[in-house]
Parts: sequence; C-alpha cells; structure tokens
Amino acid sequence: MADTAEFDIVVAGGGHNSLITAAYLAKAGLSCLVLEGQKAVGGNTATDEVTLPGFRHDTCSTAHNLIQASPILRDGELPLGDYGLDYILPDPVVHMPFDDGTSITQWRDIERTAAEFARFSESDAASYKRFIAEYQAVAPIFSAASYTPIGFGPSLAERLAEHPDGAIWQKRIALSAWDIIRGTFEHERVRAFLLWMAMMTMVPPEQAMSGRLAYSLVAGRQRWSWTLPRGGSAALPDALTGYIEANGGAIRTNSWVKRLIVENGRCVGVECADGSVHRARRAVVSTIHVKDLLGMASDEAWPGAFREAVDSWQSGIAMFAAHYASTVPLEFEVGGETLRPSAVGVMPSVDRALQVGSDVARGRVNTDDPPLLVMCSTSADPSRAPDGCHTVKVVGFHPYDLAEGADRWDALKEDVALANLRQLQRFSPALTDETILGRHVKSPLDLERLNPHNWHGSCHGGAQIPAQAGGLRPVAGWAQHRMPIEGLYQTGATTHPGGSVSGGPGRNAAMVLLSDLGMPFPAG
Repeated sequence: MADTAEFDIVVAGGGHNSLITAAYLAKAGLSCLVLEGQKAVGGNTATDEVTLPGFRHDTCSTAHNLIQASPILRDGELPLGDYGLDYILPDPVVHMPFDDGTSITQWRDIERTAAEFARFSESDAASYKRFIAEYQAVAPIFSAASYTPIGFGPSLAERLAEHPDGAIWQKRIALSAWDIIRGTFEHERVRAFLLWMAMMTMVPPEQAMSGRLAYSLVAGRQRWSWTLPRGGSAALPDALTGYIEANGGAIRTNSWVKRLIVENGRCVGVECADGSVHRARRAVVSTIHVKDLLGMASDEAWPGAFREAVDSWQSGIAMFAAHYASTVPLEFEVGGETLRPSAVGVMPSVDRALQVGSDVARGRVNTDDPPLLVMCSTSADPSRAPDGCHTVKVVGFHPYDLAEGADRWDALKEDVALANLRQLQRFSPALTDETILGRHVKSPLDLERLNPHNWHGSCHGGAQIPAQAGGLRPVAGWAQHRMPIEGLYQTGATTHPGGSVSGGPGRNAAMVLLSDLGMPFPAG
C-alpha cells in the first residue's frame, strides 16, 4: 500500500470497544480504517467453531449485560439492531446447585428469586429485595460516571454527593464485596451464591473497593438476565462492522499492528507486520494492551511516570476455559422439575470463594472443589449448534503466574480441565464423557496466545484494583484516552471504566477525540 493517508482515523485493533469508537467517529462524518490482526474482528467478543463444525462457541465473553444499560443501546445512539444485533434474556437467569442437593435459582421475576432465598432464610429473602431496590435507585449515577470520560463531567464522588444516600454509597463502594454480603445476608448458601456472582468480573470478593460489585452484578442479572446475543458473542462486532462500513469506514483483518509511526512527536499512522503502512489524517486510536503499547514506539516517546505505571500493571484473576460439543444440555432436577439453564454457577462454600484470591496471589492452581462459571448458551439459543446438540463452556478462576512459571500451564491444563469437568458432572450427570463429541481447552497462557490483549490471561485488560481504576486507568494523568504521544488515543479494557462488554471505553474515547477535533459528539 502506498504511504498516503487514506483515512481520517486509523484504529489499531478490532475489539468491540475500538469498533464502537470507530462507529461513533463514522457517525460524526470521519472516515475510519480498523486494522485487526485476527481473521475476524471482535477480540474477546468472538464466536468460532473451536470444537466441531456447526458448534459455535464464544471464545471469551458470552454475556453482554453491561452494554444493555448503555446509551449505545438504551438510547439507540448506534442502531445496531438494524445490522442484525438481537439479544435473548434467558429465564432462569442462573442456577447454582450445592452438595447437599439444595440449590438457588435466579429468575427474572424478583419475587421468584426471593422465594429461592426464603427456602434458606426469610430474612435473606427480604434483604435481597431491598438490596436490589437500593442499587436500582443509584444505578443511573454509576452508569453516568462510567459513560463519561474522566474530567468531562462530575466524578462519581461528586455525583454521589448530590444524592440523599450518597454518603452511604461512598462507604459501601469503599468496602469489599464480602464486607457487604456478610453484613447483609445470614445464610451460608445465600452468601456463597452472592460471592460467586460478585466475582464474575474476576475481582476477588475480599478486595477493598469491590463493594459495588456485590450489588451491581446480581442486580444487573436480575434486570437483564444472562444476556445472550443471538448467534453468539460475535453478533456485536458483526453489527458494528456493518454500521461502520455503511458509514464509509473500512475493516481489514489479518493485519497485525506492530509499530506506531511517530513524526515530530506526533503519531501519524501505524505499520503492520506485513510491512504495510497506514497513515491517518487526524488521529490514531489504539486498543493495544498498554503493556504492549510501550514497545511500539521509542522509549523517548513515553514519559517516565507513564512507563513506571505500566511496568507495575497487575493482571488479576485469569480465566481458564474449556469448550465442549455435546449431545445433551445441562440439566438439573429441582422439585420434580427439570431445569435447562443457560448459565450455571458452582461455588461450594463461602470459604472456597474467599480462597480464590489467595490462590491467585500465591500462584497456586487449586483444583480442590473448584468454583466454576458454566455456560450452555444453546439452551436459550439453539442456532449455535446442530439440531439436538449443545455447546458447553466451563470457566475456572486461576493465576497466570505459577510458582513454577507460566509455561507450566502447558503441562497442567489437561488435568485442570478434567477436574473442572468432573466437578460439573457431579451436579449435571447427563453430561457424560460419552455425550461429549469434541473439546477445546484454553489455559490462561493459551488465552494470551490467542489474543495479546489477554495479557497474563486477563480478559478484562487487567485487575480492577483501586490503583488501576477511574482516573488511574491506565495511568494517572493519561486517563482521558489521550496518550503521551500527540495524536494517539487509547480505548479498550485498559481504560476507564474497564473490562467486560460495556462499550464504555469505546464511547468515551470517541467523545474525547471528537472534542479535541472541535466536533460535536453524535449522541442523537
């Protein structure tokens, strides 16, 4: 390709956030080129036939809960439904079986969910309804803060200060999720269920400043279920691709960005692994993980404070995923009824929930009674597998850095996958070895190999700890999506508000870039 600027904006990486940035920029009238190294866009919102032909597995994200409350979909800022995006809200939401034969099922009807808790504790049932109502009253405040770039509006603290219960919520979010759950609910089964739910963004529930997660994750599931994009997670990037191309943009896959082109202190384009050069007339947007971004320009391009903060970046809990093609769904007998949920949680006890964080901190792989997140999306969306067949994804929670080194995962992963499968089979015996037609295992090391943005096996960009949140994500002074190199903007999970499928980083980056160009943000 000639060394000329064909587009206003060049976007390095095709994850859902960078696609959302490009979609808003295209809506504003800018021409965008998105470069993606994989064979298809999507990043961690990808769907692929990793086991057998016809079995469509979500290789990372499955639930698209957070984006449901975003202005992107809620207010129709991007009309992605016109490009094929459709969501399923399964009922039941999630089912959690226990060793003693009891279970908790979350249903979309809050009264029905509360009745599940009441079998263990009437007090906990009442507390649950109050718990959800209290969060729903302030959820718009948290959402507004998430979908506002740092410094572009009131901070979360300022927004809460104007709310009658703001002081209470300031305290709650400073506590750990375990502090909140322990102080609100009394029964160990209820506590285990809620601790599992609070851990679904890979944050240890005993971590300080995780208090909001005790509320937000279970409330989000209560409101939106375990939201599934029809056809697979890739339906979101596919719809964004359609919108971008319809508005004059271009998507090029199999194009790994390897170098930023910096001239006179300004980023003016990128160079790909095949030697092709793509220059931008106005700006470059990156969704490259910040740990890799540093190596794409000279050391002199990055201030010392920026480098130091990135050097100390923490990954947090890593995911371990095993995908199965099966002839049966997940089935559970409850009160004479057969449940076939799309989402299943396994959390043996409160103690086991609180052990995950310490195991990760010590680099210890613990397969003793493992906690699990299990998805059988085909129970709600049969289009993902051949007739009568199903996909099953089993997710465990482990460290990337092992005491013997991360390379040790290659020797351990089959044993870990088997331990997780056996744990699931204890509760859903219909899923036998004979009903499994194919399998595909991804350790934390494999996830990093699959997608460089999964640095150290983190599919959320890195730990959502106080030192890597809000105005400190990715680095204090550079949390407004503007990078130290002029003309370079950053989006993706390493920026505010962080990981998961929210679209927040993508929307926020577009807002900042358009402001810098003196252009209005196309919200309407």
